[in-house]
Amino acid sequence: MATRLRKTRRLRGGRHMGWGQVAQHRSFGHKGGLGRSGHLKHLASTVIKEDQDHFGHEGTHSPHPSITKVWINIRDLNDLFAKSGKSENSKNVLDLESLEIEKLLGGGQTNTAYTIKVKNATPSAIEKIKQAGGEVILPVQKTEEKTEEKTEDVENNDG
Repeated sequence: MATRLRKTRRLRGGRHMGWGQVAQHRSFGHKGGLGRSGHLKHLASTVIKEDQDHFGHEGTHSPHPSITKVWINIRDLNDLFAKSGKSENSKNVLDLESLEIEKLLGGGQTNTAYTIKVKNATPSAIEKIKQAGGEVILPVQKTEEKTEEKTEDVENNDG
């Protein structure tokens, strides 16, 4: 049949294309509008009933979790030793790892020799502790040893 003779050509200017007056021959998902249309008008009661948190804000969230790093200066070691230090074999021992202090910074001076166990320390802090007669015990870093071994293997293979 030719397109010009089809029923749709007669109904094209009408409102319902021959499917009655209200909401007939709509597909399942389009009753009341497409998508979120009508949420403030004819679907407002549905929103209140099924999605109570639809309107409003959740509040502010930082993009990254706040991580608090605890550092300490050399000038604060005397006070810290008075609170939580130990004397073992005539040595003043401070375990900063157990106190959850991550880094020893080189600010200030000390005259007391300390044996300090800490995760990280600045070069100036290590130097000042050694000048006072103490030592800084750092954890062994495995990445440096592996790179040294690899360079030795490469040198041996060349010759």
